[in-house]
Amino acid sequence: MREVQDHYFREAKREGYLSRAAYKLIEIDDRKHILRKGDVVLDCGAAPGSWLQVAANRVGAKGAVVGIDLQPIKHRFNEPGIHLMEGDFTTVAPELLMNLAGKSRPFDAVLSDMAPNTSGDPSGDHHRSVRLCEALLDRSPALLRAGGNLVMKVFEGEGYPDLLHRAAGLFESAKGFKPKASRSESAEMYIIGKGFRLPGAPAREGSESHGQPRKPSRGWDRP
Repeated sequence: MREVQDHYFREAKREGYLSRAAYKLIEIDDRKHILRKGDVVLDCGAAPGSWLQVAANRVGAKGAVVGIDLQPIKHRFNEPGIHLMEGDFTTVAPELLMNLAGKSRPFDAVLSDMAPNTSGDPSGDHHRSVRLCEALLDRSPALLRAGGNLVMKVFEGEGYPDLLHRAAGLFESAKGFKPKASRSESAEMYIIGKGFRLPGAPAREGSESHGQPRKPSRGWDRP
């Protein structure tokens, strides 16, 4: 597995990505089709910026990508349409983020590779990770358009099934996915929600959000 991780590190250097995490979003989008040309995208916890690079490439010149993080993103991007803000996504007004993208409408997709500062306590780290995801879901009605998509990282643990279930109640489908670029020993998982339903909107017939989400044995897909 170390050879696999070194491969992604070398590829990131070779292709000009700011971190190997770029390949996680590349695989997610290749398989799940989250981003489209012309989309307006919000990347929460965007530092150091590799997901911004991937998203900007995927949405093209007519799209826009807003990155927000508590720490400054110092890289000077060559990709057009990237806009940066230093701050806390839970307190910044959604309208400010939309205006930063040059749009006055909700985002087509919200991405989050956020993780808490790890403490060495897997259970504590898991619950802090879940709280970040819960905060993102809390903000989704103000950030996402109807039918929009979401990708968010969470550390697996006892709270994961409930988080997945909550996501399934907000989207037409919600599943977990473990990209190949994730380290095998890592507890990280990505919840992918497709087809955001605004509060009060009825679920589409056949949606995976009725009751418990339909899922494989552990509630996630592995390529």
